[in-house]
Amino acid sequence: MDIDIPNTYGECRCCLSKGHHKDIMTEYYNNGVREIYYNMFMECFNLYMSTTRSISSLICSSCVHRLRDASTFRAMVVNTEKQLLLAASKETVFVNVGEHTVTEVEIKVERQTQIKEEASDHDRDYDSDVPLINHSQNHSETPDLAVDEAKLIARFPRGTLRHLPTRDSLYSSLNAYVRQLDQLKGKLILPRMLTKLLEQPEFRKTKIRKSYITEKHAHIFNASTILECSNVTPFKSKSRSGFPCFYCRSIFDNLNQLKIHQNTEHLKSEARKILRTYGAESLVVYVDVTDLKCSICQASMPNLNELKSHITKTHGKKLHLEFTDRIIPFKLSEDNVYECQLCGFNFETFGSIERHMNTHFRNYVCKDCGTGFVTKYRLKVHIKSMHVGGSFPCEICKKVYTTQQKYKNHVDTVHKLVKRFKCPKCPERFSEYFRRQKHLVQAHNVAPLQYKCNVCDKSFDRRYTLSRHMKRDHLEERDYECQVCSYKCFTNNELTVHMIKHTGERIFECAVCKKSYARKKTLKEHMRIHNNDRRFACAVCGQAFVQKCSLKGHIKTHHVEYTLQSLE
Repeated sequence: MDIDIPNTYGECRCCLSKGHHKDIMTEYYNNGVREIYYNMFMECFNLYMSTTRSISSLICSSCVHRLRDASTFRAMVVNTEKQLLLAASKETVFVNVGEHTVTEVEIKVERQTQIKEEASDHDRDYDSDVPLINHSQNHSETPDLAVDEAKLIARFPRGTLRHLPTRDSLYSSLNAYVRQLDQLKGKLILPRMLTKLLEQPEFRKTKIRKSYITEKHAHIFNASTILECSNVTPFKSKSRSGFPCFYCRSIFDNLNQLKIHQNTEHLKSEARKILRTYGAESLVVYVDVTDLKCSICQASMPNLNELKSHITKTHGKKLHLEFTDRIIPFKLSEDNVYECQLCGFNFETFGSIERHMNTHFRNYVCKDCGTGFVTKYRLKVHIKSMHVGGSFPCEICKKVYTTQQKYKNHVDTVHKLVKRFKCPKCPERFSEYFRRQKHLVQAHNVAPLQYKCNVCDKSFDRRYTLSRHMKRDHLEERDYECQVCSYKCFTNNELTVHMIKHTGERIFECAVCKKSYARKKTLKEHMRIHNNDRRFACAVCGQAFVQKCSLKGHIKTHHVEYTLQSLE
């Protein structure tokens, strides 16, 4: 059943018609087939469409039908080309030149001659009673060959096609070949003679030309071979609660249900067909490697590298090891604690460990900052978001974002206060992930996340806090330096706050009275005035104030004796 995604009103970027259209970057399903129109444009026409905010990203239904027809036509042409090439390699070919048709016997003579040069065709059956070459025939008896040659040359511009070589000209260009022909002059060559010749050891040792394979087909072959020869459980990116099946769109509550479903409903041979639908730049397979075993001999394996070595050496399986890895190993658990099985670090969410795996599989490296990524698509997204100027400014706080998704997340979280994080145990929702974790600990007695320092045994509830502690207290790495003065700090956020002293820019504006402030914290304190948030109360008379400085001024003015007592 197709997912019904509401359309957006706007202008079609292909035909400029206005109406409720689909988005070219959104994933749709048509009769169970996954469609992303941006990728279809790239596959059919090799067209990279701009995705800036100023250009519409919508496409109307009429243009979608045209794009589907083009995609279907392209797939038909590719399939037909493969069939034609396969048929041409097996059947007898008839060549029509001018008024004369080369007969089937003449084509067989040409292919039998090629057998002497290509050792890979020696197993073909031949008619031993039909002579292939009779060099006693005089070429002067067939004067029409010169006529056909003249007709053929006349079809091309003058000087672009050379005349066919003659016996006299071959003595200067292919002397060794002509001398071999002279030795065969007057002899009758039969197929059994060539068969006997090809059985000699020197012909068997002839090297067969190496066949080349594209990067995408190599990744598909490697991934499907590993899936078929092991007990790994493939799954799709775990962006929500549950475990999504790699083969279909089903989602399961726990890993055991996913394994039972794949073992009963799907065959591992389906993986190759599914992988062909992936784009060449984004092909990646996530697998759970808990209790990894070889499915051929049931031998236990410590990791994927050992499994690859085992199936190639022990079972003779072929893998294209000259290409980089596209199978990313994970060890999934039902308690939502994600541990990297390569370095042992723990992560709060699957998204964080998914980004972390880029550090281990550096298949594509950014030239500007040296960051590595698993796929070429992730590298492109990184370059566009980090090294290309942003074109999505926030109309409220004037911040500029590089992608529309980052701009939308900013507006929803900061300005609209959308609560995106739902508690899995109750209907409560939260605007931040860590507030939801705090709620789980306090309301549902879930064990809190703890990250221990290996140096001083301190514990932190966030991995970022642990990293900051290591830099500040143990490594003292002040990597961020002000370009105006000699100030150095630990984080980019600290440097941004410091730069306000030099620029004096006030980017945080009050939506009520339009006052502007340089820091977000100051704006929050100012908003207490409009909300009448009097949180600072006098301990002597009980009068409350919005700001702490107002309370201090009140005490100094009206309760001097209280100030003196506190000093004593």
